[in-house]
Amino acid sequence: MGAGFVKTALAIFFYALVFLFFPLTLSAQPGIAEFYNAGNEVQRWYFSFADLVLVLAAIAGMLGGLRVYANWQSGSRHIDAQVMGWFFSCLFLLLVGTFLSALFGVH
Repeated sequence: MGAGFVKTALAIFFYALVFLFFPLTLSAQPGIAEFYNAGNEVQRWYFSFADLVLVLAAIAGMLGGLRVYANWQSGSRHIDAQVMGWFFSCLFLLLVGTFLSALFGVH
């Protein structure tokens, strides 16, 4: 018996084990009831997360306003890019909440 025969036998044994235990892992997947439970959990926690996103948008807006004000007071007159960046980051945070409510069907 050569080394090639041993390698082939081990490969066949390995593939046989994989194909024997593969159906066992497939039967352990979640079903429809678990997906409905996950949807209910998302709807239950959604309003807390929506409020958190609004608070983060408010904090980002205040910090951005303070940074723009500090740069304006220090003499930097080219603050247009900073204003647009902070404005669109706050707008993005506000739109994320709307998008998530439409995605998960929470009204």
